[in-house]
Amino acid sequence: VATACVVHIVTCMVGLNLGENVRGGSLTFFCLWCLPEELVVVTVATRETDGFKRFFRSAKHFNYTVKVLGEGEKWKSGDHTSSPGGGQKVRLLKAAVEDMKDEKQILLFVESYDVVFASGPSELLKKFQQARHKVVFSSESLIWPDRHLEDKHPHVAEGNRFLGSGGFIGHLPNIKEMLADWTGEDTDSDQLFFTNIYIDPVKRKSINITLDSRCRLFQNLHGALDDVVLKFEDGRVRARNVLYDTLPVVIHGNGPTKLQINYLGNYIPNMWTFETGCTIYLNSISSISEYPLVLIAIFIQQPTPFVEVFFERLLRLQYPKNRLKLFIYNQVTEAHHEGQLSSFVKDHGSLYQDVKLVGPEEEMDQAASRNLGFDVCRKDEDCDYLFVLDIEVVLENEETLQILIEQNLPIVAPMITRVGRLWSNFWGALSAEGYYARSEDYVDIVQGRRVGVWSVPYLSSVYLVKAGLLRSELSTYELFTSSLLDPDMAYCHNVRGQGVFMYVTNMHTFGRILSTQNYQTSHLHNDLWQIFENPVDWQERYIHENYTRIMRDQLIETPCPDVYWFPILSDVGCNHIVEEMEHFGKWSGGATTDNRIQGGYENVPTIDIHMNQINFEKEWQKFLLEYIAPITEKMYPGYFTKCSTPLNFVVRYKPDEQPLLVPHHDASTFTINVALNSKDLDYQGGGCRFLRYNCSVQAPRKGWTLLHPGRLTHYHEGLPTTGGVRYIAVSFVDP
Repeated sequence: VATACVVHIVTCMVGLNLGENVRGGSLTFFCLWCLPEELVVVTVATRETDGFKRFFRSAKHFNYTVKVLGEGEKWKSGDHTSSPGGGQKVRLLKAAVEDMKDEKQILLFVESYDVVFASGPSELLKKFQQARHKVVFSSESLIWPDRHLEDKHPHVAEGNRFLGSGGFIGHLPNIKEMLADWTGEDTDSDQLFFTNIYIDPVKRKSINITLDSRCRLFQNLHGALDDVVLKFEDGRVRARNVLYDTLPVVIHGNGPTKLQINYLGNYIPNMWTFETGCTIYLNSISSISEYPLVLIAIFIQQPTPFVEVFFERLLRLQYPKNRLKLFIYNQVTEAHHEGQLSSFVKDHGSLYQDVKLVGPEEEMDQAASRNLGFDVCRKDEDCDYLFVLDIEVVLENEETLQILIEQNLPIVAPMITRVGRLWSNFWGALSAEGYYARSEDYVDIVQGRRVGVWSVPYLSSVYLVKAGLLRSELSTYELFTSSLLDPDMAYCHNVRGQGVFMYVTNMHTFGRILSTQNYQTSHLHNDLWQIFENPVDWQERYIHENYTRIMRDQLIETPCPDVYWFPILSDVGCNHIVEEMEHFGKWSGGATTDNRIQGGYENVPTIDIHMNQINFEKEWQKFLLEYIAPITEKMYPGYFTKCSTPLNFVVRYKPDEQPLLVPHHDASTFTINVALNSKDLDYQGGGCRFLRYNCSVQAPRKGWTLLHPGRLTHYHEGLPTTGGVRYIAVSFVDP
């Protein structure tokens, strides 16, 4: 470029620290669109919020330049999103323009915390020139703050007729004239000041002011949410006003539309496109050179399945344990989880820098326990991050903690979902009442059709918080306390109120969340009953690790004709079934009279406990249908079964009780016989002999099942158990 024109963005703020080279208070980029006028963009920001960082990224994307003014100012104008204020901005702006001497300059004033640029200075200036006025203000459909001034606003041919003070552009002399009369206080209303100028016919004509009524330059979202949609085209993302068919350059989430600008900011400018996916990775760092100290806060609010597995996964987390501290709060009053917690701390607690246990005797509710956990990190000067991890979270990705830290964001969560449902640990939007609402992109994000890092209004269950926030913006103790909202909603409300952004990432697969509905604690191993509520976790816990390889790797063996042998239950599954039966303890006497079965007579009795005696019949039949039936249909082509099971039971063989079973036919179409413990280790002898074929399986493998026809062809017997105790699970299955 022969001649570079410099586009200045002037901002009043405290503590700019955006990793850019700053010289003389000015950040300079050179634009390729060299226009005769020099543009000055002015914004006010008394502190570097996440909203300001987003504004700065959008400015940098379009090669704007930032000049910083007013460093060290304290904000005195209140929260004018709900009440008048903003006079401090006018004072700062007036002081800034007084130092500007180039009368040819064009000045753009915009907010910064809730604004993004959707296009560059070339388009902005072209549209300003087409307005044919010296000063152009943004427009709104709603009047604020004094509705009594409505009749004094001039009518427009098309579009909005009310002035918005959050954005305007004009020639420097005209801006100076407009600001000359400002003598107000910092707490006065900037909106009212500019409105009174605009509705004064003499001043409006003298300064040559008009409104951007059709939203060609500025789009204020308040009162226009239904009019604004995302426009994806040719690798670019714009906000389109469908009412006026315009593409505004500056998007402003004024008033109560902060969540909507956050949503649009996930895409504009080109943060995510259909062509490229996620294009900008915010503040991420490439790797961790020195591991920060992380406090993992674990909360057990209710009886939860697979707690032992949770702690096994915690141990596998790829992060130096000497850089981890644990805070564990158990709110469950019954003793269900106490043994699991004490075993974990006893066996592995010394691996961590510190472990703090808080039990139900403290009588804390959910809000109080979380406030305490956050405060432990807040008061620990060495704590760099707080990692919130609810007990029902299944964190399968062992790199999760490192991935989240590398995002370098204030609050970030790994996206987790519930199996088979659209439920996740984030909300894409909020209703007007502050409760759940589904954003347009929610389903695509949950199902992985849109992958990126997303600003969201609500997180729960698992997320990482920078500890510095807990000592600054989030220093209040009772973040989770509210008389109206549940603790997680109260926390997110307080975070949003401090201008802190929350993010969720689905750039990796992290895990899922358990269902705790219908979780009963009346058994010894309650997780066995979770095959319906948490089928994936049940399979991981109780199905043999090689089951999924059976057909692919031809793991099915045929020790005898039409007898198939394959892995089905894990060691844990076998142990839990045996322990559950012994815990129940009501073994049959082995007599032919048996009131548990239809007719009350058993021709070939065994010492056993039926699955329905421990209320496990429904779960066992689901197991047969999900894991046995598919193998049966492969091994016996043309045979399909719904696993109608007249009898499911666990048999116990002991030398001094019932060592063997006499030759017999089973009353079934086919039978499964699962070995629940190990020969030589737990018992001696045993096995199964098929008399017609003179073929025996004398060393049943723990967790493997025999599958064979029941009636007519496979007359068989149980070989004597000579020592120890042998357990098998048997099912007689019909179509």
